[in-house]
Amino acid sequence: MSTILFSEIVFGPIHSRRMGASLGINLLPFDGKLCNFDCIYCECGFNENFRTCTKLPTRQNVKDALKDKLISLKEEGAALDVITFAGNGEPTMHPDFAGVIDDTIELRNMYSPNAGISVLTNGISAGRQSVFEALQKVESPVLKLDSAFDETVQLIDRPNSPTYTVAKQIELYKRFNGNFILQTMFVKGSFEGRRVDNTTEREVSAWLKVVEELKPREVMIYTIDRETPAKELEKVSLEVLKKIAAEVEKLGVKTNVAG
Repeated sequence: MSTILFSEIVFGPIHSRRMGASLGINLLPFDGKLCNFDCIYCECGFNENFRTCTKLPTRQNVKDALKDKLISLKEEGAALDVITFAGNGEPTMHPDFAGVIDDTIELRNMYSPNAGISVLTNGISAGRQSVFEALQKVESPVLKLDSAFDETVQLIDRPNSPTYTVAKQIELYKRFNGNFILQTMFVKGSFEGRRVDNTTEREVSAWLKVVEELKPREVMIYTIDRETPAKELEKVSLEVLKKIAAEVEKLGVKTNVAG
């Protein structure tokens, strides 16, 4: 199985389909994956196949690595659109996440003031006050919601919290008062004998009601682009993604489509 695991704290810049020239930050171990979701489409693979044996990088490790990279990019005159927290799982699981965000803002302002800061997160940890406050400090908190239905989230995203519900997640997201980006992966196919499809009329209609309720400043609509650990998944056509985006636009919400 082909997977993508990042072996450095800071990687790139790489070209992001949604964000441009992106310098990635991985707050998680290098030898495996650490996440409180176990998405069937995750490019890092399934959690059980990539258990980690190493420690997390410290806050100082991250600060030193980012400083060195930003100085290097500035000396090279390289363009940088965004610093993105992603990596081998869920970045907000790092115990010093809030402090790392403060350090990143400080270094960005010093060496690359035109770059934004983005965090790609499944949003579970947004219930922790320190994480919530940190996410409010960055330009682009990108919060995941792949379906309005619990059964679909359990099938596609497989959260490891037994108390996870979409309703609870919606309430967490409301705390941002619309100042966030909602990210949804649309995917079709099958997994363990069950049909996977969050592009049906029922799915999209319910999801649109959530978008209308949350009123995010932007919605990122995308589909799989790399090999997935669940082998029977299919890429959703750009035509279908654009059709969904058109419905979001009718709500007055900006969309970003990556097919």
